[in-house]
Amino acid sequence: MGRGAFTGQAAKAEVTEAIRAIENVTSAEVVVAVRPSSGHYRHTDYLVGAIFSFVALLVFLFDPEHEFSLEWMPFDSVVAFVLGAVLSANLAPLRRLLTSRKLMRTNVATAAKGAFVDLAVARTSGRTGILVYISMLEKRVEVVPDVGVDRAVLGATFGDAIAALDTAVRRGPSLPKFLDALRSLGPILDKVLPRRENDVNELPDEPSTSA
Repeated sequence: MGRGAFTGQAAKAEVTEAIRAIENVTSAEVVVAVRPSSGHYRHTDYLVGAIFSFVALLVFLFDPEHEFSLEWMPFDSVVAFVLGAVLSANLAPLRRLLTSRKLMRTNVATAAKGAFVDLAVARTSGRTGILVYISMLEKRVEVVPDVGVDRAVLGATFGDAIAALDTAVRRGPSLPKFLDALRSLGPILDKVLPRRENDVNELPDEPSTSA
C-alpha cells in the first residue's frame, strides 16, 4: 500500500470523517498533510549511480569473455551512472535503504514545521491546532501541536497515539491502522480541550496533499 492509499478520494474522505469526529468532541483543530517526501536525497541517487559506473568499469576491464572498445568506456560509464541514479530516484525502498535515518528524521521534522506555518495551523483563535504530517518516502509521521496543546498535560496516552500513527505509516503504510490511531486522539483531547459551545471550525478538514 503506497502513497495513493492516503491520497485517493476514498482515503481523503475517510481521513476527513475521522478529523470531524475528533473535532466534534474537542476544541482542537486537527490538520493532516500528506507529502511524497521531505527531501530531495540527490546524494543517494548519485551514490547508486557511482556504484553502477564502477561496476561497469570493472566489467569492461576484467571480463575475460568479451572485448570492449576503450574509446567507448567513458561514455558507457556515464550511461551506467545515469541508469543507477534514475533507478534510485524512482525506487523508493532503495533510496530509503541507502539514506541516513538521521537525515530523514531531520528532513521530516523540518518539513513538518514548514507545513505547520504554510497551512496556517498556528492561526487558530485558541492556538489549539495540531498538524499530523505524513512523509511517504521516509515512512514517518511528525505531529506538531500549537502552544495551546500541552503534551505534558495530555500525558503518555497522547504520546502512545502519536507512536501508533507513526507505526501505521512506517510498517505499511496502513490506512486503516492510521485511521484507528487518528480517531484515538478524540477521547484524549476531549479530556483536556473539550469542545466549546461557540466552537468554530477554523481549518479545512480535508487532508492537504501535494504531488
